[in-house]
Amino acid sequence: QVQLVESGGGLVQAGGSLRLSCTASGRTSSRYAMAWFRQAPGKEREFVSGISWSDGTSSYADSVKGRFTISRDNTKNTMYLQMNSLKPEDTAVYYCAGRPGVIIFRATSDYNYWGQGTQVTVSS
Repeated sequence: QVQLVESGGGLVQAGGSLRLSCTASGRTSSRYAMAWFRQAPGKEREFVSGISWSDGTSSYADSVKGRFTISRDNTKNTMYLQMNSLKPEDTAVYYCAGRPGVIIFRATSDYNYWGQGTQVTVSS
């Protein structure tokens, strides 16, 4: 089993920045794909960004491309999401997810492990 714990959410004004962290513990492996999803009230959970743990290959949703940056620190088993130029429509609960393998998928059903989520609120 793999346990994922997110941190770093909060309240920020539009145009501001936040950095989310996701720390993995348990049966971790370099052959994992990790991702960030988000879910706004009344909406389905959606893919935000993903990274292949082995080589750092990354992928982004069009809505965040150029504003968000995903990264990982192998020594700390931690993944980050740097969010800049935040907009009110970025308001959501952000979830960290992981799956065995190196391919980054964008469907929630493709991920085996999930964190508890962290709230990000962007005020206008």
